[in-house]
Amino acid sequence: MMDSKKMVINLALFGMTQSGKSSAGNILLGSTDFHSSFAPCSVTKDCSLGRSYHLNGFMRRAGQEISLQVQVLDTPGYPHSRLNKEYVKQEIKEALARHFRQEGLHLALLVQRADLPLCGQEASSPVQMIQELLGHAWKNYTAILFTHAEKIEEAGFSEDEYLHKASDTLLNLLNSIQHRYIFQYKKGNSLNAQRVKILERIMEFIKENCYQVLTFK
Repeated sequence: MMDSKKMVINLALFGMTQSGKSSAGNILLGSTDFHSSFAPCSVTKDCSLGRSYHLNGFMRRAGQEISLQVQVLDTPGYPHSRLNKEYVKQEIKEALARHFRQEGLHLALLVQRADLPLCGQEASSPVQMIQELLGHAWKNYTAILFTHAEKIEEAGFSEDEYLHKASDTLLNLLNSIQHRYIFQYKKGNSLNAQRVKILERIMEFIKENCYQVLTFK
């Protein structure tokens, strides 16, 4: 949704348990709306919507400064340690319709730990969930958000080297979604600088889609 001086973008987070979805959502919002902690089980059980404050002067359009507000839907991880697939799918389906029925969804972010390889049937489950919930257009509205990207640097890899050595499963997925990906680091930059950098990248994807959205019934 956009008027002459402000824009609201709607994002949804998907991913496996302990992939860092809720933590990533907090960075996107610049807040601590979502509970995030290490646990030997799934932490998020319900969908939750967070809204950021307006980022004034975030971008320019037609010579005018535009403020940006971010709405983020956090979802239960899947596979989930306590909830079955149909429950998780129905919970997310209802939340998408409840929160984005009118304004639509700009982008789904598949949250994937950079220090864990994407391979095997279990790892592909979140992708299947996105496909089933977003429909045939999912490839145009999905990007990968790599969390724990500092582990790449610690291992001595550049981002390009990391992707070059990635599993076929990940490479095929990246090809499917036109290589839309973002790396999220936990050290070096301040959280605010990191947030702005990630949002700028997200806005690039949204512009490539001509600001189109997915709507839900």
